[in-house]
Amino acid sequence: MEIIIEIFKPSILIPWLLSMAFGVLVGGTPGLTATMGVALIVPLTYYMEPLAGMAMILGVSFTSIFTGDIPATLLRIPGTPASGAAVLDGYELAKKGRGMEALSLDLLCSAIGGFIGVLLLMIVAPPLAKFALKFTNFQYFWLGIFGLSMSAVLCAGRPAAGILSAALGLLVSTVGMDITTGLPRFTGGNMELLEGVGFIPAMVGLFGLSEVLKNVGSEDLLKKRSIPEFGKISIIGTLGTIMKNKLTVLKASVIGTVVGALPGAGADIAAWVAYGMEKKTSKNPDEFGKGSIKGVIAPTSANNAAIGGAWIPALVFGVPGDSITAIVLGAMLMYGLRPGPLIFQENLKLVHGVFAVGLASQLLLIPVGLIGIKVFGKILSMPRNVVMVIVLIFSVIGSYAIRNSYFDIYIMVAFGVAGYLLEYLEIPLPPLILAIILGPMIEGNLRVGLVKTRGGIGEFIFDPICITLILLILFVFFGGPLTRLLKRKVREE
Repeated sequence: MEIIIEIFKPSILIPWLLSMAFGVLVGGTPGLTATMGVALIVPLTYYMEPLAGMAMILGVSFTSIFTGDIPATLLRIPGTPASGAAVLDGYELAKKGRGMEALSLDLLCSAIGGFIGVLLLMIVAPPLAKFALKFTNFQYFWLGIFGLSMSAVLCAGRPAAGILSAALGLLVSTVGMDITTGLPRFTGGNMELLEGVGFIPAMVGLFGLSEVLKNVGSEDLLKKRSIPEFGKISIIGTLGTIMKNKLTVLKASVIGTVVGALPGAGADIAAWVAYGMEKKTSKNPDEFGKGSIKGVIAPTSANNAAIGGAWIPALVFGVPGDSITAIVLGAMLMYGLRPGPLIFQENLKLVHGVFAVGLASQLLLIPVGLIGIKVFGKILSMPRNVVMVIVLIFSVIGSYAIRNSYFDIYIMVAFGVAGYLLEYLEIPLPPLILAIILGPMIEGNLRVGLVKTRGGIGEFIFDPICITLILLILFVFFGGPLTRLLKRKVREE
């Protein structure tokens, strides 16, 4: 009870709420990321008490991850990388005039997923963190392949197009400095490409600028409203939908927490994995990508749960679970705190405070998120030609802001044109984005692993975790056809 009173003191509550309002702006602006929001907040917390600083960091994290779903749903432009999977079904629902239904589900499932993630953080932090530390290059290689296998799921019925899109993404991911030789690769002598093709400008171009180009090419589209009437929010109705799909929420939240606990995985991979697994195990997989309720629930539950999961290795072993917790570890050291097993003895009060703030943030997320939906809904309800200009401006600003580089704007434009052409050729974009995310992880762990084993592949195969991941990959590719074959045989008998 004492810790509850503590976190709601004005000196903590006011900056906490302000940080959540800032998170709404960061998440709703395409190109800006939750990591950037946290990085901008940390210097402001330098002279604050540690719990107030942690409250601001958690507030920005949870809020920006959710509000990234708003432009993803209404405009098909992910506000943050973790919202990439939200464009698949949320946008389809918005086109049918059910945008508010999709955003209501996003909001409540984000809160529920985040709540479950923090609860699991409190309950299973030490054992799950120990499991996460068992992952070496060999296991991470197969984890990346497993994530990339979701491309087959995302493009059910058109595997060739999905494989082509993923191959293009992997090709893009190879640009930059070679991980083992340290030499430039596929850069064309351009120094700007030594760090590789920026994921954020590429994503903004593929989903944002390509949408602008599509609209500019059609006078009829420009005359229409930017988004259809998307109705009024109904918390009770949304809760009823969630209850009907409670297993989806629970599964996605657990997946999000587990993936988040794996160092380097993050909320964006968690969202894609949860979406892919839900589609793969669904009785009606053909509904996904066409406005499926489960397709909205799964990724948004997983990405907020992943934030809680990422804190597991950070608190227990001082190993960052993602880029946000990497900044958090630096902030904790700045406060004079030492992450690791002893933190539960030396700073137990602060740890309990972080848990309490994490849980309470999910409750505060609901009113703050509702305000964000209303504000962005009003802005995006303007005439389509005006909104397209706003989208173009934000696309340019978001691409430039990551590295303060004009070259990233050129990257965004190039991928915008490429996205427009790929969609014209009916080649799906999600596998391409997924491959750009996972490409460096797959290649880096493969090559480092091969260096460790001097070219041997036994370590990649004869390991319990590797074997489990390989079986999951085989299930993704062949589980559906085998299941249908068995059902057909049962009927014939």
